[in-house]
Amino acid sequence: MAPPSTTPPRTGLLVFQPVRRRHCAECRRGPLPLLVLEDGAPRCLDCADLGHLVFLARGDTALTRRSREESALSAVVVRFNRRKGRYERQGVLVEEAGLVRAEERCLADAEARSRRRSRDARRRAAEDTRFAEAFAAEIRRLFPGCPEERAGAIAAHASVRGSGRVGRSAAGRALSEGAVISAVVASVRHVDTPYDQLLMSGVPRHEARRRIAALVETVIGGWRSAEPAPD
Repeated sequence: MAPPSTTPPRTGLLVFQPVRRRHCAECRRGPLPLLVLEDGAPRCLDCADLGHLVFLARGDTALTRRSREESALSAVVVRFNRRKGRYERQGVLVEEAGLVRAEERCLADAEARSRRRSRDARRRAAEDTRFAEAFAAEIRRLFPGCPEERAGAIAAHASVRGSGRVGRSAAGRALSEGAVISAVVASVRHVDTPYDQLLMSGVPRHEARRRIAALVETVIGGWRSAEPAPD
């Protein structure tokens, strides 16, 4: 199943998706798509008295939660991820009648949940717009010579939610000077210099940065000018 030192998550009844071919120690059927370990020996779901349950794959949190609420008996299905060295949830086994009731509950409030998701999406979009505008304003403060349209483009790129870019870092969200400068320098490097072409031609990254450093500083120096540059 997995290395002895690896412990599956403690989430009640556990059912395993084996990573190797296993047969039931009681009825000898196999290979088993799902099994239960009893005293270290594999048992098929029928021999473990779980054969009447149905599998619900992970992905719908509300349906999973409600299916377990509606089922007198349920189990968590896990599989060992060799690359990560840990067990990961694949879904749950629940009673078929419980799953039907859970689906009915989810359908009943589907419209309300859809409206809530829409409201949340609009709220996040408004927050992102305000943040990008604040980021752009900070760029213009630090680099008054930077064209307004370019400042907006840099801010929009750096602050995309979930991108992992500097604008979404803790420093970026705090509008720290270092984060804003890093976003501007990165934009100049990719847009105003042959940096990307150098990388594509096989020049190592540090060498490519060395070659375009003077050009980057020229553009940055011009943007630090007190006179706003035209768009």
